[in-house]
Amino acid sequence: MDVGVEHQMEIKLRILASTLTHLHYYINTNTITTTIYLQNHRLRQPDHRPPPEMDLRRKLPPRPSSATVFNNENRSSSPIKSSAVDRSPSPVPKASDALPLPLYLTNGIFFTLFFSVAYYLLHRWRDKIRSSTPLHVVTLSELAAIVSLIASFIYLLGFFGIDFVQSFITTSRNDDDSYALENEVEQHHSESKPRFTDVTDPVLTEEDEAIVKSVICGTIPSYSLESKVGDCFKAASIRRKALEQTTGRSLLGLPLEGFDYDSILGQCCEMPVGYVQLPVGIAGPLLLNGCEYMVPMATTEGCLVASTNRGCKAIFACGGATAVLLKDGMTRAPVVRFATAERASQLKFYLEDAANFDTLTVVFNKSSRFARLQNIQCSIAGKNLYIRFTCSTGDAMGMNMVSKGVQNVLDFLQNDFPDMDVIGISGNFCSDKKPAAVNWIEGRGKSVVCEAVITEDVVKKVLKTTVPALVELNMLKNLTGSAIAGSLGGFNAHAANIVSAVFIATGQDPAQNIESSHCITMMEAVNNGKDLHVSVTMPSIEVGTVGGGTQLASQSACLNLLGAKGSNRESPGSNARLLARVVAGSVLAGELSLMSAISAGQLVKSHMKYNRSSRDIASTV
Repeated sequence: MDVGVEHQMEIKLRILASTLTHLHYYINTNTITTTIYLQNHRLRQPDHRPPPEMDLRRKLPPRPSSATVFNNENRSSSPIKSSAVDRSPSPVPKASDALPLPLYLTNGIFFTLFFSVAYYLLHRWRDKIRSSTPLHVVTLSELAAIVSLIASFIYLLGFFGIDFVQSFITTSRNDDDSYALENEVEQHHSESKPRFTDVTDPVLTEEDEAIVKSVICGTIPSYSLESKVGDCFKAASIRRKALEQTTGRSLLGLPLEGFDYDSILGQCCEMPVGYVQLPVGIAGPLLLNGCEYMVPMATTEGCLVASTNRGCKAIFACGGATAVLLKDGMTRAPVVRFATAERASQLKFYLEDAANFDTLTVVFNKSSRFARLQNIQCSIAGKNLYIRFTCSTGDAMGMNMVSKGVQNVLDFLQNDFPDMDVIGISGNFCSDKKPAAVNWIEGRGKSVVCEAVITEDVVKKVLKTTVPALVELNMLKNLTGSAIAGSLGGFNAHAANIVSAVFIATGQDPAQNIESSHCITMMEAVNNGKDLHVSVTMPSIEVGTVGGGTQLASQSACLNLLGAKGSNRESPGSNARLLARVVAGSVLAGELSLMSAISAGQLVKSHMKYNRSSRDIASTV
């Protein structure tokens, strides 16, 4: 073959390669431009545009602005509105949308055309080279083949170029959506600011402002505002204003309006300046003694309500739990002193003599129609005598009731023991709001034991653990571990969590959580080791359904939810006893679920997911 012909052919092939390279660049550039145009055009289509009040991707109203909401009117629910499932990205136009034929047919036609004409042209060029025919001399069929080759090449290059760019854009968009979702959750925990309920301080008249100045300078005592103003809400507003001006600190975020301050006057709280809001969750249904209860729990600890609810589910699936009231008696123990230990011993013998009990009972029971003296227990320390009175108190928690009865007895005893010196109406032998062995052993308030049998199947499917693992963990943690720690009444996993949450929701005294949380949790394998017998024994649950915080609107509603609101006229004390059994049943559910989480290694993971907050409070004030 002639060298000149070969050189000429090489030049033409280089020109063809250069042309194809520039064509490839041109097509890719226009592909990106076309894709962006299609996306913008689709977003501008009036038929596809979602209404302004609806977010098409979320199927929910649009996210409110990031500005902090300060009042109740703007407190629309706008935390995290959707899950990852709801956040599917909006559809992106495909390259195949503009094709008149199905994609597989179009691709087949152009693939066949490209390779057919390429083979034909290569075959013709080979014949021309052998016959020394110039390559630029082409016939009509060869010209048609060249046009077909270029057209099919443009289609294939353009189609795959668009698909590549489109997949890149879609992937980037999905990544942005995933990041936005994760960032939204993170912002909900760390960047969102508290929603304040009060935008401005309450409007005070000139007369009120004068009272504020008088409170600040001390001419009007803050505690006397209710009687001076005659309006409990206005008194709280004035006291709040004076406090802010005195301290130079804002109380924005502490609600003032929306609370009945008359209901707490002389009963629940003195010198109020607002009220604290706590979320109330519901665990249940708790199947207890054949009845279902929805248990209200006021708490700020994530996972607590959910965990207790899981325990309720496990108990319900196995036929429920049984709670038995063992004792019902509130205690008060005054301390008296004599000149000698012998004289103190004489009073001890007198009080412990059964012949005198009826007389003392009559004196004690005069304090209330619900008070019934049950027992008197004495303990002597030198010349000091501690007398522990126990009595039933109806539906009231009963501290005031038993104290009045004790005072009646002390006044009566001074007739026969005039040298008795009453040091204090309470000598800590009661013992109230303190961990004490006497409460752990003798009980105080309501003593309850609650039990349930959880089947092997429920332990595996609901609690995600095994019976042997729970039994071993309970022995080593709640029994042995608590003994090593020298615990007093703390042979449990977290009874105080449930007790405190139910106490706050139902208006009980939160400080009495100390002795009310005395609990021993037992777990044993039964039915040939297949099932789990779990029980909690709580000797000193101190609850009531009348008096104190139980009469407040929110707490009264929670008691009503349990069917234990107020006093039971037909059977005095039955509502308080019901509440004590519900507390024990809730503790049983909470113990069962937490122990299962620890056994399955889920505790840390769940708390990191639901019980963490990186919000910087200081930066939001």
